[in-house]
Amino acid sequence: MSTGGLVLVALAIAVGLAGIILPVLPGAFLVIAAIGVWAFVEGGVVAWVTFGIAAAVFAAAEVIKYTWPVKRMRRAEVRTSVLVVGAIAGFVGFFVIPVIGLLIGFVAGVFAAELAIRRDLVRAWASTVHAVKGVALSIGVELAGALLATVAWVVGVFLTV
Repeated sequence: MSTGGLVLVALAIAVGLAGIILPVLPGAFLVIAAIGVWAFVEGGVVAWVTFGIAAAVFAAAEVIKYTWPVKRMRRAEVRTSVLVVGAIAGFVGFFVIPVIGLLIGFVAGVFAAELAIRRDLVRAWASTVHAVKGVALSIGVELAGALLATVAWVVGVFLTV
């Protein structure tokens, strides 16, 4: 692959990594897709093994991203319905206050839903904190998986040059 092609793949990976932190784009998917395009264009055993490793890391991170935080939130007795209300409020908040409205809406939605169900201010706030920690953990796992896939790609590029 030409230098320009490598720069474009690297740029797509960088945009994907940014999309994980600012959830506007499907970040991890963009990272693995860019690595897949590189493997397709580059061809050869090294490129496809690199893609296979990156895809395995991506798949593992996606599974962990959904199972680990959910397990922790269940232990903290945060209900799924409360998270759904938080997600909807975050979605609305994203359009009302661009970018940061997602977080503000999510926190407000979880807090309001918990307060409506439990009628306990302290418990509602504790559930909100657990939900925010769960989302942060999910983002962290996804970012770690995408960064490991990126490292695999960088090693693959050096081995094919």
